[in-house]
Amino acid sequence: MAQATERRLETTASASFPEVIELNVGGQIYVTRHATLLSVPNSLFWSMFQEHSPSQLTRDSKGRYFIDRDGFLFRYILDYLRDKNLALPDYFKERASLQKEAEFFQLPDLARRLRPPQVSKENSIGDEAFHSDPEEAAGSCALAGASAGGATGPRSPSLEVARKAGYITIGYRGSYTIGRDIQNDAKFRRVARITVCGKTSLAKEVFGDTLNESRDPDRPPERYTSRYYLKYNFLEQAFDRLAELGFHMVACSSTGTCAYASNDPSEDKIWTSYTEYVFCRE
Repeated sequence: MAQATERRLETTASASFPEVIELNVGGQIYVTRHATLLSVPNSLFWSMFQEHSPSQLTRDSKGRYFIDRDGFLFRYILDYLRDKNLALPDYFKERASLQKEAEFFQLPDLARRLRPPQVSKENSIGDEAFHSDPEEAAGSCALAGASAGGATGPRSPSLEVARKAGYITIGYRGSYTIGRDIQNDAKFRRVARITVCGKTSLAKEVFGDTLNESRDPDRPPERYTSRYYLKYNFLEQAFDRLAELGFHMVACSSTGTCAYASNDPSEDKIWTSYTEYVFCRE
């Protein structure tokens, strides 16, 4: 009798949710089906959307269900809920963070797949090893072979990080206002966003976790993109990183426009510029 009552209560709570659910995860908006969130029994989603009613869950100002977690990594969590597969982009450097997210959402199978590969006593990669990057797997095997060969021998050039040749273009847009007294009235606006253009694999190699891929996710590593940007706003920081990895500037171009802040010609002029720096590594 008690079990039947409990099942009836759960069915009532589940039925009160709409078929399409809107989620706000750390400020990122996702839309999915209610059935997708219930696809893994005993997960955190199962508890939220099966054992609770909508009135018991936290919502944002627009009525979307709010989850205070990493909004960018949640896309991989949602992909797993849809088809139970794990597909990560090449050069994915946030595996450990994604594993924590999987553990938080109580998805043990996903968390297991994200754990670091197991190495046996014979320095071979275990059966449960999982690499999102074939080059990463090759590097692990090479390091294991070097360990077996002894530490006294010369270091093989194949163990050095392979640096691909290519071009990376850094771009930024800025503006400044010049008043009648140029020396005293100049007002500069900080760089709002630094864009990165070039081959996907090369951009990820250079900028790693500081590269924001949210506008162009899952692009193949050998394709080109102009939609990446950096998570910081200091050009010098980007230049230092490129210099450390053997890049040098080969070209620079800039365009600018001028307009008045209002229809009154006596008002301050607003200058807007766009600048691109081209870096090359041979």
